[in-house]
Amino acid sequence: MKKYFANNVAIELVELGNLPMFDKPLGKALPQEVLTIAQKINEADGVIISTPEYDHAVPAVLMNALEWLSFGIHPFLDKPVMIIGASFGALGTSRAQAHLRQILDSPELQARIMPSSEFLVPNSLQAFDQAGVLMDANTIEKLISLVADFQEFIDLNRHLKHGYLLDQAQI
Repeated sequence: MKKYFANNVAIELVELGNLPMFDKPLGKALPQEVLTIAQKINEADGVIISTPEYDHAVPAVLMNALEWLSFGIHPFLDKPVMIIGASFGALGTSRAQAHLRQILDSPELQARIMPSSEFLVPNSLQAFDQAGVLMDANTIEKLISLVADFQEFIDLNRHLKHGYLLDQAQI
C-alpha cells in the first residue's frame, strides 16, 4: 500500500515487534517506543491497521501494542481507523478484523473505525507476486475504493469533535 498509494497518501509503517511485553509499570512509566508510536498516531490524520489472523484473532504482538497504547494514554481517541488484513486461509482475516473492531471500540481506546469496510486478502501466498505486489485486479480496485472512502471518512471525522472534547475532559 505504501508504494502503491505513494502519490496520493503518505503512509508510514510502524513496527510493533520491538515493544516490551505489557506489564502494568509502576508509576505508569511508558517505554519510549510506546510514546513514539503514540505521538505518530496523534499526528496522523488516520491509522490503517493491517492484521493477519491467528487462531481466529489478532496476533499477540498487536494486542500487546494496543494494551500499551491504552494504558494512561489515549492516542486512538476518536482517531479514524481502517482495518485491513491478509492471511493464508480462505476466509482472509474476517474474524481477526471483527476481533480488532471490538477492541478498538472499547472504552480504553475509543477509535472511530471505518464502518462497512472489510478488506480481506485470502490465500495470501498466491495473492502477491515475488515483489509483494497484489495481483488480482478486482482486489486492487476494491482497495483503491476503500482508501478513497477512508480519506472521506477522515474528512468527515474532522467535523465530529463534540464528543471528542467531552471524552478528553473525562480522561
